[in-house]
Amino acid sequence: MSIANDKKASLKQEAFFVSTPQKSSGYWRCGDFKLNYRKRPLLMGVLNVTPDSFSDGGQFLKPQKAIDQALRLEAEGADIIDIGGESTRPGALPVSFEEEQKRVLPVIQELAKKVSVPLSIDTRKPELAKIAIESGASIINDVGGENGDPEMILIAALNKKTGIIFMHAKGSPQTMQKAPRYKNLFRDISNFFFKRIQAATDAQILRNRIAIDPGIGFGKTIQHNLKIIHHLHDFKDFGLPILLGPSRKSFIGHILNLPASDRLEGTAAAVAISVFNGANILRVHDVQEMKRVIALSEAIRKQTPSTT
Repeated sequence: MSIANDKKASLKQEAFFVSTPQKSSGYWRCGDFKLNYRKRPLLMGVLNVTPDSFSDGGQFLKPQKAIDQALRLEAEGADIIDIGGESTRPGALPVSFEEEQKRVLPVIQELAKKVSVPLSIDTRKPELAKIAIESGASIINDVGGENGDPEMILIAALNKKTGIIFMHAKGSPQTMQKAPRYKNLFRDISNFFFKRIQAATDAQILRNRIAIDPGIGFGKTIQHNLKIIHHLHDFKDFGLPILLGPSRKSFIGHILNLPASDRLEGTAAAVAISVFNGANILRVHDVQEMKRVIALSEAIRKQTPSTT
């Protein structure tokens, strides 16, 4: 039995699988933005306003440096800017609401006046998500995963225009990479998505405002990450945009024996294969380079088999 068929059979038994595959609208609505992810995969530029993120911690901690970086990402072709004030790397310690707000709020407020792409708030705290949306963000990137706060959905529901991303993560940043185990990788992640999507639609959040992210590196072994990328199309039945964040992740470093600062080619390979396997949004640090990778990957992917 294929992975896809095994996943479907298991989910039906547990009454969690979407028995009728949902049709994708091809558009993701976020605030006043209407993003066409069917025309081409979208690029989400990473902006970490933190001292300890695994790849660029400390580089953009000062508000003006963060603002300048966001403007550069937009100029390079980012369709979305994802702003985070708390590192979720393995082993990272939690940050207080006050500190996280201090880091991200001035950046969001200023960028809302300057950029023409949607801003996303990357957080686990509903109260911070609320303030970010009120300050000009259009998307809540809910990275709480299985331990996420259900209040996050209510915050998104308060403003019917808000886009929301449900990212799967197993455990907390302190525990998630301590020998993560699954009964069935795809079934467990799909169950998580189904529950979150159901809760969101029950709260009157429209499906065209929801995206899903399997959570590369968040409670996943190297093999888990590779399997997710290889079988990414298994999540297509939800009919929602699939976001993937392989950029500079540790699985690339382990395979190539390279530090985070030297994983550009590995990221490019992961992005290209993810595009072939159905990724609609790629969350990356290196926007200019990955824009080129995506353009070529998508051009090849769209070719039909030759009949000659």
